[in-house]
Amino acid sequence: MKFRIVPLSADHAARIRSTRKDDFGNEVVGQVATGYGPCRVSLKPFVPGQDRRLLLSHSPFEANNAFNQPGPIFIHENEVAEYSDVHRFPPEIKTDRGNFPLSLIGYSGDQRMVFSQLVGNADVDVMISQIFDDHPEIEYLHARNSEACCFICRIDREI
Repeated sequence: MKFRIVPLSADHAARIRSTRKDDFGNEVVGQVATGYGPCRVSLKPFVPGQDRRLLLSHSPFEANNAFNQPGPIFIHENEVAEYSDVHRFPPEIKTDRGNFPLSLIGYSGDQRMVFSQLVGNADVDVMISQIFDDHPEIEYLHARNSEACCFICRIDREI
């Protein structure tokens, strides 16, 4: 594949768990999962009514500009391993279109949104590769939930 999936790092999540504050100084909220998430570290769905998760505000961007979109995300309350099969989109998310309707948003190197497309019934792995092939101006993509608009993961172009 011509891409690499980038989850929220385990180190970043560990800091949030230990301080109980997100990057904006907000207290994180612990709760029993009422939805499927997913966890932004493991990129695995939560088991509603069973898993405990933390709700926090997160920005997947480095620069503070008009495209910086902080918003709510969830991570497991307890430590979990980072998603490791980084050359394919997380299969539990990919195959569950009902709970995870996806959009792919493309950004240039200066963090400007230059592309957006709903995944729908397309194969997201094929679509990601095709987007990178067809759009050299895109440095990375964000996968987002099309209904909730929340950030799921970053997808880097691999050369």
